[in-house]
Amino acid sequence: MLPVYICEDDAVLRSAQRRFLERQILIEGLDMEVVLCSGHPEELLQAVEASSGRGIYFLDVELKGESMDGFSLGQEIRKLDSRGFIIYVTAFADLAFETFRYHLEALDYIVKGDTERMYAGIRHCLKVITERMCEENKQERSFFSVKVMDVVKHIPVDEIMFFETAGRTHRIELHGKNDRIDFIGSIRELEKELGERFLRVHRAYLVNMAQIAQLDLKNREILMQNGERCLFSRKMKDLLLEKLR
Repeated sequence: MLPVYICEDDAVLRSAQRRFLERQILIEGLDMEVVLCSGHPEELLQAVEASSGRGIYFLDVELKGESMDGFSLGQEIRKLDSRGFIIYVTAFADLAFETFRYHLEALDYIVKGDTERMYAGIRHCLKVITERMCEENKQERSFFSVKVMDVVKHIPVDEIMFFETAGRTHRIELHGKNDRIDFIGSIRELEKELGERFLRVHRAYLVNMAQIAQLDLKNREILMQNGERCLFSRKMKDLLLEKLR
């Protein structure tokens, strides 16, 4: 999930930006979350430093009464998150060229005088970010996409341990490296979709072969890299031993 940060010195506008972003994330089912909305750049930097990974940053340029402006804040963000998406939202259209002077590689520069235009600009940025992430994911890493309620989640395939039938009709439980996700699906369809990287070791389990740590032949259990266990059927014993050689 991509964290979204807002740094805006106008409390009313800051709140409006947050509401709009949260609504768009919900409506579009984006794998994003507004994690910080503040008027203080130091607070944002502390949050980014405590986090890890890529983020989205909506920054005001003129941060009145603060120790740094939006461009200085952008430079500090770049030290912590070199691949993050920086978007400037400001009343000063003629300052756009400054993002180039500071070598910030800003995604966009949105003028906030007209509320509807500002919202349209934010909406466009979310669309561009989503498209870029999808393209990068295709090139760099395989992801499994699943819809949970109104949110589409993208889970790296190499972090999936196994899929398990959840005991209810058409319900599947994804066992990931650090979490579990329950969704509507079919083990048979997943087996076709994921191909040879996954093996149907039991009628209730579809296992990521790359995540198997060891086999317990006596109890017919598979120990996964994250410590979880699942069963394998008697008839799958020889095939598992062959594939794990």
